[in-house]
Amino acid sequence: MTEDRDIDVSHDLASFVSELRRLADALENSTEFTIHIDGDEVTIPEGAKFSVSHERESGEIELEFQVTWSVDLEDDEDEEDEDEPVEDTEDQTVDAKAASETALV
Repeated sequence: MTEDRDIDVSHDLASFVSELRRLADALENSTEFTIHIDGDEVTIPEGAKFSVSHERESGEIELEFQVTWSVDLEDDEDEEDEDEPVEDTEDQTVDAKAASETALV
């Protein structure tokens, strides 16, 4: 299983523009985009979702161009999940709330 990561890599303006241009060209031409980040090779798959995020917090403003996608879990993890019962936590929360409201009546 791949471990979780959250890495920011700083670029000078020319390098940043170059990476954005490579990404835009790949998207426009429907070709594969791969980038190396802190020793990992990351390739955007078909079906990825694109969004722009704007955040303002504690005097800092952030603008992110985001590309997101899901990855399949490894086969052995899928097999483990098949043996375990699936629980619907949302339904359990609703049921717990209804039970507490009933107890108060």
